Amino acid sequence: MKLKIFILVMIMAFFQTAFSTGILIKRNISYSAKQTSGTENLLDVYYPTADGQRRDVMVFIHGGSWNSGKKETYWWLGRNMARKNVITVIINYSLSPIYQYEKMALDCSEALKWVNNNISNYGGDPARIFVMGHSAGGHLAALVNTDSRFFRQQNIENPIHAVILNDVFGLDMFEYLNAAEDNDQTNSFLNTFSKDREIWKTGSPLNYIENVKNPYLIFVGERTFPSIQIQSERLRKQLLQSNKRVDLKIIPRKKHVAMISQMVFKRNLLYSFILDFMKRY
Repeated sequence: MKLKIFILVMIMAFFQTAFSTGILIKRNISYSAKQTSGTENLLDVYYPTADGQRRDVMVFIHGGSWNSGKKETYWWLGRNMARKNVITVIINYSLSPIYQYEKMALDCSEALKWVNNNISNYGGDPARIFVMGHSAGGHLAALVNTDSRFFRQQNIENPIHAVILNDVFGLDMFEYLNAAEDNDQTNSFLNTFSKDREIWKTGSPLNYIENVKNPYLIFVGERTFPSIQIQSERLRKQLLQSNKRVDLKIIPRKKHVAMISQMVFKRNLLYSFILDFMKRY
């Protein structure tokens, strides 16, 4: 399930300037005190020119089957959201096969700690941090929000105000790895989650629904992978049964990669859904 942005879309994105009037970008900020080299613990901040007001914040966690992807690919997301008056932070994190999912989730929680402590310097409101993830990034967003051990290791309370999942993969890795036929991604998934079935369970956000205290917005492509459709609907049902606030939007005609690549266009419908969600919560 390698995350590949369509060539046509990227060509179009190339010709859109990343430096819109009034948008500032601070690149390659280290969010980890332990980082000495490499790029896995860096983030970029996209923000409008300061005017004294406190703005909503969106932290984006990229997908890529837990073994690929980088923040630079999504400059257009940072620019588009900042133009819509939302401070946007796009992060890198450790990848497999060198690291497994726990290190990735710990990186994400550390990045969120940095955002909570520092985003006011860029005009952001630390009380209104929305976390969005696509595919494997959605798994990590949901996991750090529900499994309290990651923020505990950062010695902070969960700073996430709400969660936005874009065609999230891996909500129940135990179910997926038990049921799915082997394919060209199986070994990569096992590198991330090991061959230990108990770890498949502990790495599955659907096992921590009782810990959810914040609203969820879930996007699902009409033509995406069946496992994503099934597990996203189960998440919606379980949240509703627990009296949690959740919206699920089925996006017509969209496959998995297109669910994020469509957002290269600043007037894409998903932005309207996201901004409406932020206003309501």
